[in-house]
Formats: sequence, structure tokens, C-alpha cells
Amino acid sequence: MEQVTQRQKTPRKAAMASLLGSTLEYYDFFIYGAAAALVFNHLFFPDVSPAVGLIASFATFGVGYVARPLGGLVFGHFGDRIGRKRALLGCLVLMGVSSFLIGCLPTYDSAGVLAPIGLTILRLLQGFSAGAESAGAATLTVEHSSNERRGFFSSFLSVGIAAGNVLATLVFIPVAALPDEALYSWGWRVPFWLSAVVVLIAYLVRTRLEETPVFQEIAEDDEVRSLPAKDVLRYQSGSVVRVAGATMLAMMQSLSTVFVLAYATQEVGVERSTMLIISAVAVSLMMFTSPAAAHLSDRFGRRPVTLTASIGCGVTIVPYLWIVSTGNVPGIAVMTIVFMALLYACREGVWPAFYAEQFAAPVRYSGMAMGNQLGNVIAGFAPLIATALLWDGPLGWLPVAGFGVVVAIVSGTAVYFMRETAGLSTEELDAPYEQARAARREPAAVPVA
Repeated sequence: MEQVTQRQKTPRKAAMASLLGSTLEYYDFFIYGAAAALVFNHLFFPDVSPAVGLIASFATFGVGYVARPLGGLVFGHFGDRIGRKRALLGCLVLMGVSSFLIGCLPTYDSAGVLAPIGLTILRLLQGFSAGAESAGAATLTVEHSSNERRGFFSSFLSVGIAAGNVLATLVFIPVAALPDEALYSWGWRVPFWLSAVVVLIAYLVRTRLEETPVFQEIAEDDEVRSLPAKDVLRYQSGSVVRVAGATMLAMMQSLSTVFVLAYATQEVGVERSTMLIISAVAVSLMMFTSPAAAHLSDRFGRRPVTLTASIGCGVTIVPYLWIVSTGNVPGIAVMTIVFMALLYACREGVWPAFYAEQFAAPVRYSGMAMGNQLGNVIAGFAPLIATALLWDGPLGWLPVAGFGVVVAIVSGTAVYFMRETAGLSTEELDAPYEQARAARREPAAVPVA
């Protein structure tokens, strides 16, 4: 069985499918973030002050992350029950349809309160889909890869997420440069309408990938669990908590790509197109630095590389936000690259393999989705929290920096207590789960007289 499994593994094909699928899935997800930072407060919340409108806009951005744990739970159940590939195809279609419909929404001026209600519902559907995408793609790639290179091949999921971010940003650069009348009437809709094209491409890519040999073996051996989530909570609840804590560091990305974009353009006065270009350059570099970090994790371990990200982001968030507050464009560009492309990339390249490896194969999709998406709730509301914490004046960013430092400490602590998994075999990855199941089946010990 092991020889058959090895022959069936197609890591390069899985990595490419993961890259393209996550690129197109997260293009849809990130165009919402750019729109929330730049236009939604004007279009859907015009009857309040600009500050309150921005907070309301960021709240709709955050609700997508609230839906992600539920989406991960539902799609994770089916991913562990009927296969990774089928679940991923379902969440891809859901993301594309909901994103396209956002571009068709009427604004507040024509539909009143129904407009923000519709926006919130469609954002929830986006989040429901995204909650399953990353866990499913990571599970699929990990199970198609060799023990020695799981980190590297799985990192192409992160490359795809970065590519989706860059693609969304590049699409918004000419849109943001439009005159306000064109931007607020039809221009903002174009990136969402393009979802129809990207979903078709992603769907065709995903349909050509085989189911993972690991899941096929589970199905053949009748080891498919009837309630994977129940098994996760019963036997690997500690792993869920640790992964959730580690995932909180993802708030650094939403802070950089959403909050900083709004803060720099609306509070400091930097041009919208300038900030979008800086963000696109930094995230583009992550497409190279993330696989490099993953390669290092295959050689030296997942924990030390991921801890580098937690410590590094926690230390540099203060100078990063300070330089943004000065409006110094070259300084903002350099610090954004250091913060995102060098330090945060150490987390971004490693987490797909590291988090998936914490869970046994029969419950991997469900377990990773639960832990990862619970932690992502903080990431989703980070722009809203940061905006609410912002003070007036040149040092108004200090509470935001404090928030970032606290999250970095929590994340680093969780990573420190996670199991090192680099290079372990499938049997070794499954061992804690199997041991916990065996212990639950054993009768209670009888005291010796």
C-alpha cells in the first residue's frame, strides 16, 4: 500500500493547483479589503461621518472572518468525509458567485439600508468559502508531498494567496486612479465582475487534480470518521487551541494591507495609488520569500522559522507604524518590505504545512480548518480594532502598535508549544491522535490492593 501511495503522489501538480486555486479564490477575498478601505464607506454608509463610515466598512470586512470558522467546519466535515477535492470545488464556486454579486449590488443612494444588508450577507458567504479554502488546499498539498519537502510544496498555497492579493491590488490601482464620479458609480464594480473569469479558470484547474492518496487509503480501509469535528475536539483539542493562537499573527497582514492603506491615505495624506503600489511590491516579494522560508523549515524545523515571524513582527511593528505616520514614502516602502516580505513571510510560507501536520489524516481538514479559522477572526477584525484604537495626533498609532505586540506575544507562545513536525512520516503525524483514541478505548486501571 505504501508503494502505491508513493506512486500516486503528485506534489508538483498539487502545488500548482493549490497556487492557482488560492490565487483566484483570494483575489475575490482581497478585492473586498481594498474596496472596504477605499470606497465602501462612501457607497454604503454615506449618512455618517467619514470615521464612522470607515469603521462600519471595516466591520463588514470583519464579518467575513466570523463566517470562516463555520465554513471551515462545514466544508471540513465534507472534506474528511467525501474527499478534499470535492470540498474545494464547492467552496470555489461559492466564492466566485458571491463576489460577482457584490459587484451587482445597488448602493445606499438607490436602495437605502438594504444595500449594506446585502453587502454583509454576501461578505458572510465569501468568508464561509474562504474558511475552507486554505485548510483544504494545505491538506491536499501536504498529502501529495514527500515527508522531506512538505513545507516547500505546501508553501505554494501562500504564494497563491500573495498572488491573489497582488492581482486584486493591481486591478484596483487603475480603478483607484479614476475620477471620483467614475470610481463611485461603476469603477469599483469591475474587479468584482472579473470574478466570473477567475472562477472558471480555477474550477478547470481543480477538476484535473486527483484525490490525495492518503484520503484514498483512509476510504479503502473504512477509516473515514462519521463526525470528524467531534473526533478533533475529543482527541486533538489542544492542537486546535495552539493552531488558533498561532494563526492570530495573520492580523499583521490585514493590518498592513487594509488598515495601513486606509490610515496612510485618509489620515496621513499619501496618494491611494502610491500605497497600493507599495503593498503590491511587498506582497509580490513574498511570493519568493515565503517558499524560501518553507524550504528552511524543511531543513531546520517549522517552529524556529515561524517564531522568527512572531518575534520579528512584534519588534518592528512600532517603527513600521511610526514611519507610516510621517508620510515618508521611501521609508514606508522599505519598512513595508521588511515587515511583510522578510519577517511576516517566515510565518506565511510555513503555516500551510505546519498547521496541517498537527492533525491526523482522518480529521486533518476539519482540525486545521477549526484552529486556523478561529485564529483568523482576530485577523479579520484587526482593521476595525486598529481604527477604533487610533488616537488623534501624530502619536495616534501607538495603541495600534500595542495591539500588534500583544498578538505577536500570544502567537509566539502558541508556536513555541506546538509539536515540531518537519520530516515526520504519515504514521508519526497520526500517532498522537491514534494514541488518544486507544487510551479512550482502554478500560480504567484497577487499583492494586
